[in-house]
Amino acid sequence: MSKIWYLKQFNLLSGLSDEEISKLENLIRIIRVAKKQFLYFPEDPSDSIYLLKEGRVKISKISDDGKEITLDILEPGEIFGELAIVDEGPRQTLAEVLEDALIYAINRKDFIDFTENKPDLAFKLTKLIGLRLRDVESKIEALVFRDVPSRLAALLLQLAANHGKPDQKGMRLNLKLTHQELGNLIGSTRETTTTWLNEFRKKGLIAFDRRQIIVLDLKELKEFSEFH
Repeated sequence: MSKIWYLKQFNLLSGLSDEEISKLENLIRIIRVAKKQFLYFPEDPSDSIYLLKEGRVKISKISDDGKEITLDILEPGEIFGELAIVDEGPRQTLAEVLEDALIYAINRKDFIDFTENKPDLAFKLTKLIGLRLRDVESKIEALVFRDVPSRLAALLLQLAANHGKPDQKGMRLNLKLTHQELGNLIGSTRETTTTWLNEFRKKGLIAFDRRQIIVLDLKELKEFSEFH
């Protein structure tokens, strides 16, 4: 299939005409990045915006004491590095490829020039940046005011909403995350995360199947996330 077709699959670009997509196509350079490689580090220049075509990418932040906090795990069709559009300062996050990835990269200035006179695209970008900043604030608030089981329950609910596929047992999370990756998403250790996943399994809230999690009881999991 053509690159134009693929570009139209990105939610951010879905409203652009074929002519506009064709112009954007000329600005793109294709990057292939192997699993466990890094695309950028904190303090790197914010000189590109990225579109994820294949693979998965983890966006994380390193705290002052050296701990890694995962902010997001991106799936194909998502944009990242978008803060470069509004902030010329160095990167503040870390981008690690979790699965072999095919990425479209666009120079920051070229992308800004492209968005001129495209109010719908500019609005989508502004909305995306705002939502992601709000998500970061929510994660920080959860780290401060919620305990680990509550944070884990809330995360599983979020993953079910974003990546869940109904099956005979419940809501299957359509992605494979290690216990370490789940722990990083809630600011916890792998050992503590594993302990509470097993507790949720014993309580009948979740089940495990071939490295995937199935959420069995969304209602009980929601109550657990709110009152613990």
